[in-house]
Amino acid sequence: MDSALIAAVRRFNRTVTQRVGALDDEYMAQGRPLGQARLLWEIGPAGAEVATLRARLGLDSGYLSRLLRTLEHGGLITVGPADQAGGDGRVRVATLTDAGRTQWADLDQRSDELAASILEPLSEHRRERLVTAMAEVERLLMGSMVVIEPCPPSDPRARACLRAYARDIARRFDDGFDPALSKPLPDEALVPPNGVLLLATLNSAPIGCGAVKLHPDAPAEIKRVWVADTVRGLGVGRRLLGELERYAAERGATAVRLDTNRNLTEAIALYRATGYREVEAYNTEPYAHHWFEKQLGH
Repeated sequence: MDSALIAAVRRFNRTVTQRVGALDDEYMAQGRPLGQARLLWEIGPAGAEVATLRARLGLDSGYLSRLLRTLEHGGLITVGPADQAGGDGRVRVATLTDAGRTQWADLDQRSDELAASILEPLSEHRRERLVTAMAEVERLLMGSMVVIEPCPPSDPRARACLRAYARDIARRFDDGFDPALSKPLPDEALVPPNGVLLLATLNSAPIGCGAVKLHPDAPAEIKRVWVADTVRGLGVGRRLLGELERYAAERGATAVRLDTNRNLTEAIALYRATGYREVEAYNTEPYAHHWFEKQLGH
């Protein structure tokens, strides 16, 4: 990694933490540090499940529990089973008290004032530049938070992604998509040593997937690459493709191949941009119009 890039990120982090008051003992003069204030904000007037808070904020369970206890002892929240509202008693929910709602409203107002204080010294043109740059930084940071790792195809998150993949291509293909007509892809083909399914998550929520089938005497096959619309443009598809290629190469594959439909123009552009070349049809997939292959290690 380029040391100049690392230094630039560290410098940016120092500037931001200082400007937003993250170093203060009492964030926005509310008598509590930033971590507690952020958690109070995320709970919000509607309340939130503890598991959701942990995933959304990326917090260790123990640290989150300590933060919740502090807010609870301060009379700002209650934490209890969801069945108090007719829900699942095994699910714990954090809810603001009257005092908590008052402090949440104050935090909301102070947050607006802090944002205004950042923008106020700047000209209108520079305000627009700053907000545009912030939006770009936010998206890029989101991209860096995406985690890609192997996942059993039977996992509910993997199932949800594969269903979303089927819905997406059914919407985009000229004649829809019937899984019964497509070449089958059984679960056993996507578990070692036969292959793998990779799951992409953002704050623990599934937002993409991709699979590779390994063949001892033929190129590996990349299948079911899908990325949610909400994270398109973050490079998740390219990362998934690269991880699938790496997985295949580490297990002895010298080439990978894939088929795709003519309507998936973004995917076709990605394949061509990452070194795939179009080849003759190597299967009888009824929904395929293009077949690609890439030599690994080149």
